[in-house]
Amino acid sequence: MLYAEKKHVAAWSNSKRRAVQLTVHWVTRDTASSAAWRPQLRDPRHVRRHAPCVSTSGAPLYPPLATSGLLHRAMRALRLLQQFHPPPRQGYARALPACRALASFAASSPRAKQSPRGSRAMASQQFPPQKQDSQPGKEHLMEPRPEAIIKNYKAANKLQGKVALVTGGDSGIGRAVCLCFAMEGATVAFTYLKGHEDKDAEETLHALRDIKSRVGGGAGDPMALPADLGYEENCRKVVEEVANAHGGRIDILVNNAAEQYVRPCITDITEQDLDRVFRTNIYSFFFMAKYAVKRMKERGGGGSIINTTSINAYKGNTTLLDYTATKGAIVAFTRALSMQLAEQGIRVNGVAPGPIWTPLIPASFPEEKVKQFGSEVPMKRAGQPSEVAPCFVFLASEQDSSYMSGQVLHPNGGVVVNG
Repeated sequence: MLYAEKKHVAAWSNSKRRAVQLTVHWVTRDTASSAAWRPQLRDPRHVRRHAPCVSTSGAPLYPPLATSGLLHRAMRALRLLQQFHPPPRQGYARALPACRALASFAASSPRAKQSPRGSRAMASQQFPPQKQDSQPGKEHLMEPRPEAIIKNYKAANKLQGKVALVTGGDSGIGRAVCLCFAMEGATVAFTYLKGHEDKDAEETLHALRDIKSRVGGGAGDPMALPADLGYEENCRKVVEEVANAHGGRIDILVNNAAEQYVRPCITDITEQDLDRVFRTNIYSFFFMAKYAVKRMKERGGGGSIINTTSINAYKGNTTLLDYTATKGAIVAFTRALSMQLAEQGIRVNGVAPGPIWTPLIPASFPEEKVKQFGSEVPMKRAGQPSEVAPCFVFLASEQDSSYMSGQVLHPNGGVVVNG
């Protein structure tokens, strides 16, 4: 979006031995960043002499750097002017309307109260007591809503031309990854559990469509696919549907779908409980990778697989025993698969988030624990999905992480883990 403001500045002209007034056009694409401001000059008295840098229509043009001492002195004056005249705020100049669907996920809820220094790293916070009665949790019922994308996220076309498939992409970390991938130019498809996550999935799909219309770059239409990924046939169908829609391609696979249940003692866990959690949290990773790798190999190799594990795989969790076991399995699976696929140029990495404010939290824990969620880490707060998603962008991007495979990133609020 372009914002413009007109000012006037005086500069001394040696040739005319007098001060002349210059019209200054300030132009920026982002009112939130004063660093983006670029002064552009036009002196109507010097149209003939400085024809390359002016316009009779009044449109601002860049001045040549080597024209006269007048422009040099004007630029010095402009630098001083920049210090004492702040850029126009939103509302001073007319701007295009914001993307509503995307804006609702960017700082949709206030973060933890920040320290006087303005850093969000060290901050205290409490969440309102809340409880959801069923898994998977629903993001649209959470208070406050998680932040899915940083308000001033700066994309750099890192994934332009790529096709990405994200499991569990309707909410939480999965939603944040989908939005960041789309901002980076990727064509995004995601899965969700039909009948439970329909509203969250529709919100995410709407936001992805908004991003596509705004970013452009040739990305394909986003896709939302309902599926229970605990079963191999469902995984095969999802991979085939996405690949067939995009010329046989899947460049990036994010295995993210998960569920967890609080069970204080191992004697409380039944065979059916164990089977359900393992099917969602690790069986689906095997099955999705199995069919995605086949598509990657058919196109000559290359590609990226990113598995979401957890801090619990490294430090344990006494009340999430079966969940923690699956997350440890994901770490081992990531390392072994990375070695198996290295010769095909397919990189396999993982992300192990700490306490992140996602629908899993109110759907898993009692109200009192939700209220204090995240306070146990060194940063004394829970993280937001928007603070985790850039890890996935980094690992998916060949220009950023081409020499990384078998590794795990740890956005966990400052907890030091080894292994």
